[in-house]
Amino acid sequence: MTSVPPALIFILGAVLLPFLRGRTRSVYSLLLPTLAFLDLLAMSSGSSWIIQFLGYDITFLRVDRLAMVWGYIFVIIAFISNLFALHVDKKGEIMATTLYTGSALGVVFAGDFISLFVFWEIMALAATFIIWYGGREDSINAGFRYILMHIFAGLCLLAGIVITVVQTGSIEFNYMGLNSIGSLFVFLGFIINAAVPPFHRWLPDAYPQASPTGAVYLSAFTTKSSVYVLARAFPGTHVLIYLGAFMTCYPIFYAVLDNDIRGVLSYSLINQVGFMLVGVGIGTPLAINGAAAHAFCHIIYKALLFMSAGSVLHMTGKIRCTDIGGLYKTMPLTAVACMVGAASISAFPLFSGFVSKSMTVTASALGGYVIVWFMLQFASAGVFHHAGIKVPFFTFFGHDSGIRTSDPPRHMLAAMGIASFLCIFIGVYPAPLYSILPYPVDFVPYTAGHVLSQIQLLMFAALAFTLLILSGYYPPEVRAINLDADWFYRKWVRGFLWFINNPLARFGKLTEKIFFDLVPRFVIWFTTLWAALDLKIIDGIINGIAGITIWSGGKLRKVQTGDVQSYATIAIVGVTILLIILMGYA
Repeated sequence: MTSVPPALIFILGAVLLPFLRGRTRSVYSLLLPTLAFLDLLAMSSGSSWIIQFLGYDITFLRVDRLAMVWGYIFVIIAFISNLFALHVDKKGEIMATTLYTGSALGVVFAGDFISLFVFWEIMALAATFIIWYGGREDSINAGFRYILMHIFAGLCLLAGIVITVVQTGSIEFNYMGLNSIGSLFVFLGFIINAAVPPFHRWLPDAYPQASPTGAVYLSAFTTKSSVYVLARAFPGTHVLIYLGAFMTCYPIFYAVLDNDIRGVLSYSLINQVGFMLVGVGIGTPLAINGAAAHAFCHIIYKALLFMSAGSVLHMTGKIRCTDIGGLYKTMPLTAVACMVGAASISAFPLFSGFVSKSMTVTASALGGYVIVWFMLQFASAGVFHHAGIKVPFFTFFGHDSGIRTSDPPRHMLAAMGIASFLCIFIGVYPAPLYSILPYPVDFVPYTAGHVLSQIQLLMFAALAFTLLILSGYYPPEVRAINLDADWFYRKWVRGFLWFINNPLARFGKLTEKIFFDLVPRFVIWFTTLWAALDLKIIDGIINGIAGITIWSGGKLRKVQTGDVQSYATIAIVGVTILLIILMGYA
C-alpha cells in the first residue's frame, strides 16, 4: 500500500464537508482520521511525495520515528475531537478544525522549509477562524490578537528560512542548532508558537474565547507542533532547558488567580509544554523520549480536561469559578472524566502523566541540572494544585451554585470516555507508547523511589491546598483582569501607535502642507515673476539689437566700397593669424 501525506487526507477532505449534512457529515468527519490512521500504519521510513519547485525539492512526506510519534497522536486526537464535536452544525468551524488538523500533520511530515512554512501559516489562519467561531465579541478581538502574534512569529520564521537558504543553498529541514542569525530567527518563530514567556499571553487570551469544542482542537496542535519542530531542529540547545524550566513555574501563579476554568487550563498547558522543552534542551535519548512521550500523553489528558470544561459550558452556559460549583450531582460522568484528566496531568501513579513526565525529570537529574530538577519538582506540585485540584474542585464540588443540568450528549461522553481510557491504559501499561518513541527505551517508571517520591509530593501539595482553603488564605475567585507579561508590549505598542498617530502624523501633515501646498504656491509665484521679468529682459534685448542694427546701418551707408574691402581684408588676416597660433599650440 502506497502512503499519502496525512495532511492531504484532511485538507482535501475539508473541501467536501460543506456539501454534507446530518449523519453523513458525522460519519465522514470520523472517517477522515480513521483513514489517516490506516495511512500511518502503512508508512515506512524515508522521503516521498517530492515535487520540484524553483529548482528545489519540496518534500511533503518525510517519515521517521520522531515524526511518527506526533503523527499518531495528532490523528488519534483528531478522531476524539471530531467525535466530541459531532453536534456542531457551523460548516465554517468544521472546515477550520479539519484544515487545522491537516496543516499540523503537514508540519510534522514536512521535509523542507518551504512546505513547513506553508503548513505553518495555514495552521495559524485556521486556528484564528476557530477562535472567531467562539461567537462573542471577545472572541473576535482575541482572534485578531492571536493572528497578529502569529504573523509576527511567521515573519521571524520566514526571515530565518531566507537567511539560512541563502547561506547554505539548501531548503532541507533538519537539525540546525543555534549557530547563525538565520537559525536564531527560526528559533524565535518556533518559541513564540510554543508560548514561551514572555511571548505566551496569546494562549490564555485566545483559547478560552473559542467554542466549547473549538478549544479542544486548539489545545492539541499549535504548541505541540512547535515542540516537534524544536525537537527536530534544536535538540540539545541548552537555552531551551532554562526557558522550559522557567516556563513550568511562571504560569502556576496566574493559573491560581484565574477565574475562568479554561483560562486555568490554558496556563497549565503552558506549564506542561515547559517540561517538553526541558527535555528537548537536554537532548539526550532519554530526554527526547521524555519530551515525545509527554507530548503524546499531554495532548490526550489536556483535551480531556478541555472537553470536561467544554461540556460544562455547553450545558450551563457558564465557565467561571464564581458561577459554577456543585455540578457533580447532575453531571457525574463529566466529573469523573475531569478527575481522570486531573490525575493524569498531576502525574499520579497509574495515570499517563506519571510514565511520561518522570522521564524528563529523571533526565534532568542524570544530566546534573540540580536547579532545573528542583524547579520541575516545584512545577509538578503547582500543576497538581491548580489543574489537579482547583479545576475539579471549583467546577464540580466547592460551593453549590444551584445549577441543575445533566451530562452532555452521548457522543461527547463517548469522546471523554475514550480519552479517559487512554489516560489510564497508558498509565498502567506504557509499553505500547514506549515502543513508538524515537529511541529505544531503557526506563522503568514504576520503581519504589519514583512512586513514593511522587505520592509524597502530591500529598503535600494537596495538604497545602486544603490548609489554604480552610484558613481562608486561598486567593479568592473574583472577576478581574490579571496583568501578565503582555502588559509590557501592549503598552509599547500603544505608545508606538500614539507616536504614529500624533507626532509622526502631524509631521506628515506638515510635510504634506509644505510639499503639496506651500511649495506649489511658491513655484507658481516664482514662475510667474520670472516670466514677467523674463519678458522685460527679452524686450530690452530685442530693442537693443534693433537699435544697434539701425545705428550700424546708418554708419554702413556712409562707408565706401573700398573701406569695406579694407575692413574685410583686415578681418581675414586676423582670423588667419589666430588659426596659425592655435594650430601651433595644438
